[in-house]
Amino acid sequence: QVHLVQSGGGTVQSGGSLSLSCAVSGFSLDDYGIGWFRLTPGKVHEEQEGLSCISGYGNPRYVDSVKGRFIISRDKEKNTVYLQMNSLRPEDTAVYYCARNNNSGCRGAFEFWGQGTQVTVSS
Repeated sequence: QVHLVQSGGGTVQSGGSLSLSCAVSGFSLDDYGIGWFRLTPGKVHEEQEGLSCISGYGNPRYVDSVKGRFIISRDKEKNTVYLQMNSLRPEDTAVYYCARNNNSGCRGAFEFWGQGTQVTVSS
């Protein structure tokens, strides 16, 4: 069975840092891309924003809004993908999700999702 279990997040002041973890089971990180998404207050699931993804080959991708501030990484021995978030801004406040792509890249559909974790950045 495929599972993605998130941890981390919390509340931080503007300019601070937080780290998110996504522990996966039931598949190999070599075979599937893992992405990070967020859902800001007032938006519905279909409006979530894709932030970053790491392919099965270990290649990272970022959207412009987080490039240079967020870092995606993975530890294959721990079956865990991380999102290190630096220089956080109040507009980064959201519920963050990790998800598994349906292939080793980052462009297919994300079929399996973590439970979500709240990140709040105060000004």
